[in-house]
This record gives sequence, structure tokens and C-alpha cells, in this order.
Amino acid sequence: MRDGSITSGAPDEMCSADGWDNGCMALEESVDLKLDHHNKDGIEIVDVEGEIDVYTAPRLRELLIDLVNNGHYQLVVNMEKVEFLDSTGLGVLVGGLKRVRAHDGSLDLVCTQERILKIFRITGLTKVFGIHDTVDEAISTRKSEK
Repeated sequence: MRDGSITSGAPDEMCSADGWDNGCMALEESVDLKLDHHNKDGIEIVDVEGEIDVYTAPRLRELLIDLVNNGHYQLVVNMEKVEFLDSTGLGVLVGGLKRVRAHDGSLDLVCTQERILKIFRITGLTKVFGIHDTVDEAISTRKSEK
């Protein structure tokens, strides 16, 4: 080692001691956001797992945009495995809702985790989103409103 740098454990990978090197920061940014989607009863289900934050939210935004651009206007975002949600993530969800509503569509959420639900209550977004306990409940509610 030289120049005050430290190794991160990987061969040939050096990080500066002040943490500004992207090699070091990548460890913090590597929190996975797993995204998947499938169609169930004519409604597109988006399964989200991990943290929705300033680093990962753009991936969710792109998926929602792609779905709307491909004609999917009835969406359910399953957030049961979401561990963290920040204001950037909230913004992505609100943006997705605006996109589907422009096509007379809907975006409902599945969430039972109190720490995530609290964010929606504090921000008043429980009045904007349909929030359900299960994907089947969200689908059933959406179908009964047609």
C-alpha cells in the first residue's frame, strides 16, 4: 500500500482512505433492488425487493415507463419485500401513478410493513394510492371498480 490507500479485500482493488474513490463507494451502492413483473388477470404486477432510494429508484422509474409505453395501464406494485423507501422512491411511484392515470389507468400498492406504510401516511399518499395487503386483494379491488 502507498499514498494512504487501503485495500477493500478484492485482489488488485484499491480505495483511497477518504472514501471518494468509486471502488469504495460501490460497496454502499451495491444494495440490490430486484425488479420483476408479470401479468395476472390482465393487470401487470411489479415485484420489488430491496431498497428504493436515490441510487436504485431510476431502475424502477425506467421499468414503470417501459410498462406504460407498452400499453400496460393497470399496475400493481408489490412492495412486500421492500426494506427501505426514501423520497426519491416516493417520487417514482407518484410519477408512475401520473403516467397510468393519463391513460385512465391505475397504480395500486401492496404493502403491510408498518415502517413503509408510515411513510405513506405521513406524506398523505394513503389518500392517493390504493394500498392493499395482498396482490390478489389489489387485483380483486381493481376488477370490482371496472
